[in-house]
Amino acid sequence: MRVQAPFGRRRVAVTGSDDVGAYRVLHAADLDGPAPWPGQFYMLATVQRWGAGADERPYVPRALSFLGAAEGQLSFMFEDVGPGTRRLGELRAGDELWLTGPLGNGFEAPQDGRRAILAGGGVGIPPLAAWASALNARGVVSAALLGFRDAHHAEGARLMGAGASAEIATDDGSVGRRGLVTTLLESELQRDAHAVVYACGPPAMLEAVRALCAARGVPAQLALEAGMACGFGACFGCVVAVSDGGYVRVCVDGPVLDAGRLEAVPSH
Repeated sequence: MRVQAPFGRRRVAVTGSDDVGAYRVLHAADLDGPAPWPGQFYMLATVQRWGAGADERPYVPRALSFLGAAEGQLSFMFEDVGPGTRRLGELRAGDELWLTGPLGNGFEAPQDGRRAILAGGGVGIPPLAAWASALNARGVVSAALLGFRDAHHAEGARLMGAGASAEIATDDGSVGRRGLVTTLLESELQRDAHAVVYACGPPAMLEAVRALCAARGVPAQLALEAGMACGFGACFGCVVAVSDGGYVRVCVDGPVLDAGRLEAVPSH
């Protein structure tokens, strides 16, 4: 599903920020923007100091799925992995953002009485948390399977809220089951495969989810992560191959794509 974004970018105020384990959650007032649909994303840039070097060469805006949206307030979650996210992490209440969105296509509801299984890893939590909240509002109880590096990162599971009961796996076994989130998914599908899987996370995880669901004939919707420069499909920097031999742009045809359209999730 797609909610149409207003033309151009909007200047909005940051209303607060929080640390949740290894992640930063940024809150902003978007009083003039439409309510987004789970799985959609925004392009973010700071109004001040969005650049590096002596000439302050600007960074490319960062594409972030929204974590929550209510009463004109948006929330975003990210990890400090480079200069752009580091600058976003410096923002405090009263600072300002340039915001473009909501962009792209979001999730579609389960059909044929299928249950919803949400599988995510790390910073793949935001679209799944938004989707869990939307499903919960419809009376749909979803199962959440979340994978993290360690206990510090696993604190991000708290952001899923009350919309889904979460089972956790960590690489080092410090929280939940030791291993990969796809191990949890395999067990869940063995228990009951009459489901739709919704997944977001790193490419290797998404490819494992795609292959597992394809082997079992289980429909899946994947929220792909891709480097985006524009968000409008103009630069063709986020194309991925599809099984019919063509290509789609993640920013306009996704980021949520039917797993059946992909022969494989690209590794980068």
